[in-house]
Amino acid sequence: MARGAVTGEVRVNNEDKTKKRLLWVSHLTRIRDNQDKAAFAELYAHFAPRVKGFLIKSGSDASLAEECAQEVMATCWHKAHMFDPSRASVATWIFTIARNRKIDVLRKQRRPEPEELTWGPEEEPDQADVLALQQESELLGRALADLPAAQRDLIQKAYFGDLSHSEIAAETGLPLGTIKSRIRLALERLRHVLK
Repeated sequence: MARGAVTGEVRVNNEDKTKKRLLWVSHLTRIRDNQDKAAFAELYAHFAPRVKGFLIKSGSDASLAEECAQEVMATCWHKAHMFDPSRASVATWIFTIARNRKIDVLRKQRRPEPEELTWGPEEEPDQADVLALQQESELLGRALADLPAAQRDLIQKAYFGDLSHSEIAAETGLPLGTIKSRIRLALERLRHVLK
């Protein structure tokens, strides 16, 4: 008798989990199709505290975890069209975004510090060096202008805008692989021109 009761409890528990999963998929679909703010509010209320807790447990301080959790949820709003229920649950998708966002933040924090700056007047640069630098800059400017617009835009975001590939993906909506491929092709073209 006790065994049947346990089996019944497990079945009810599994049914509840399935209903929850379907509810979150429904919410993301409503967000994707209708920009449903009520669905987003429920999704946010459920997942934002859990994402924040996950980030704190993985070593982030509370303010960074809060900021990242908000960015993760904003990404859910903007990227709801990218969710595929056949590949992952809503929770897995959201926590993957959170993990990737934390990695991006850590990478930014670990950028090398500039070498110690010296004070006082610097030596005047050699005029030949100045002229060579000017010519290289002009050549680079022309080479950048000759790139296809899609590649040029990504190069500018990555190198002049100082954005990570993931940040560019979030901003443009392009897949990360496409961004990496376009940047790689653009750099190869620039190398070829600058040789």
